[in-house]
Amino acid sequence: MIHQIINRIVQLKNPHFKLHPEASTRMLMQLAFVKMKALLRGQTLWLRGKQPGLIFLEKGVSFFNISKIQLGKWVQLDEKVQLSAWGTSGIQLGNNVHIGAYSRLITSTNFSLPGKGIKIGKHVGIGEYAYLGGAGGLEIGDDCIIGQYFSCHPENHCYAIGDIPFRLQGVNRKGIQIGKNCWIGSKVTILDGVHIGDNCVIAAGAVVTKNIPANSVAGGVPARILKSVPHRVYPQTQQINRRLCTSELY
Repeated sequence: MIHQIINRIVQLKNPHFKLHPEASTRMLMQLAFVKMKALLRGQTLWLRGKQPGLIFLEKGVSFFNISKIQLGKWVQLDEKVQLSAWGTSGIQLGNNVHIGAYSRLITSTNFSLPGKGIKIGKHVGIGEYAYLGGAGGLEIGDDCIIGQYFSCHPENHCYAIGDIPFRLQGVNRKGIQIGKNCWIGSKVTILDGVHIGDNCVIAAGAVVTKNIPANSVAGGVPARILKSVPHRVYPQTQQINRRLCTSELY
């Protein structure tokens, strides 16, 4: 019975979800209790002038300049996630966004120079300990999956004047754009001015300093294109055979 209830609840946002039969009732009850507490925390946003809907907040989640923060439905913010929206566009999270524990989304730390903002599309999952800057603007497209320790830095310090400390030479900002349906591995760093096209795979540990065209696999320090991804469009209701997760695609 509990399996059927959870299947129906999760299928509200993921119609293809089906709970594995090995999941015990005790484990599911514990999970349901944890999620219920997170949902109740989400409802406290009413007290701060927001209309949260179905939002799940774990312990220690914090917001700065919350009037500039927009949260979609089914957003999940894990333990100690921090959102700081000192910027012209603030922070926007689409439906079904999941941000891993101890991650930070910071539009700017310079109170004389607000950042542009951070915009994350629908159905995006980001692992623990991410750092997303928004000074020059950061956009992440729909359906991206991103590993732990991900970092984006849409801002660079100027350094051309030799007799002035770097901290006093100002910054330049170009912004970062990440397309739809990208898979970005653990510990990837993306620097200012980079545009990553749709359907890209970025290998773990890469440092991306230049644009990556759509349908590419890239890796290394600095990152370079390793191969192309034969992108195919499948109906959402079709089951994808396991053989498609082999070298045929990557």
